Amino acid sequence: MIRFLLTKLLYLVPTFLGITFVAFGFVRVLPGDPVLLMAGERGLSPERHAELAHQLGYDKPFLMQYLDFLVRLLHGDLGNSLVTKKPVLTEFLALFPATMELGIVAILLATLIGVPVGVLAAIKRGSWFDQVSMTAALVGFSMPIFWWGLLLIIFFSGILQWTPVSGRISLMFFFPPVTGFMLIDSLLSGQKGAFASAFSHLILPSIVLATIPLAVIARQTRSAMLEVMGEDYVRTAKAKGMPYSRVVMVHALRNAMIPVITTIGLQIGVLMAGAILTETIFSWPGIGKWMIDSISRRDYPVVQSGLLLIAAIVMIVNLIVDLTYGLINPRIRHK
Repeated sequence: MIRFLLTKLLYLVPTFLGITFVAFGFVRVLPGDPVLLMAGERGLSPERHAELAHQLGYDKPFLMQYLDFLVRLLHGDLGNSLVTKKPVLTEFLALFPATMELGIVAILLATLIGVPVGVLAAIKRGSWFDQVSMTAALVGFSMPIFWWGLLLIIFFSGILQWTPVSGRISLMFFFPPVTGFMLIDSLLSGQKGAFASAFSHLILPSIVLATIPLAVIARQTRSAMLEVMGEDYVRTAKAKGMPYSRVVMVHALRNAMIPVITTIGLQIGVLMAGAILTETIFSWPGIGKWMIDSISRRDYPVVQSGLLLIAAIVMIVNLIVDLTYGLINPRIRHK
């Protein structure tokens, strides 16, 4: 297991370096001048513009700027925002709990619904449930997030007025953050109605963000279950007279969960990408909205460092997924 872990960590090094290069180059091709952004509406003389560009290092060749960025990154310096002048890491850590809370609820919702739906569709192959659920999964996978989110807002928030339109909690509640997770902090605050408000604000964004992962997990679970249900050990278990529920849950589902867990791990990246649109639609104060605002403001340090931090999270999650394979199926434990 240790050798496998070290090998995986070594593979992550060139991957992360490639991501740093792509992230650094991406922000450089965006239109706009960050030096003019810093000057605001005051304008700049050519001399002052050149002076600020030199201070920021933007007058250096691209590769020199990239090497300077890597050196600062190795020292844990992600730079400061050109707009707020605050350290990028400080802003990221302040906003990340909001995105993490939304992502955790979304992936739990997708898993708790997607896996049972996939299992039932597999054991009832060809039935109306199989056809309806898989058709719904295909529609959910194909649904544009921004359009789906707007539809839910119009129906549930506009017509029925059941859920709030935006934000994490009603403005009538105020309490200092303890964990950064609004559901937990609202409970700790002791304010009556705070948790209900936080929960109601979370419903629509989590449904929108969970839609695509739910569809993928359901279809992958069905496919994996159909594959293992035809294996010899499953037929042997049936022939021994074991209860059908035990055959499905113990012998079939446990082996089918390996590709399903891989799919769930890969959906973390989908959640990060989907969070950008979801948080923008619902004005959710998280990393996605922060990144969109930074791109529109040409805030180079925030965009490139934000991309790196998100990529690092996705890589760590995928590594954890690889390590869990052996816990599910001892036959494939890495030595």
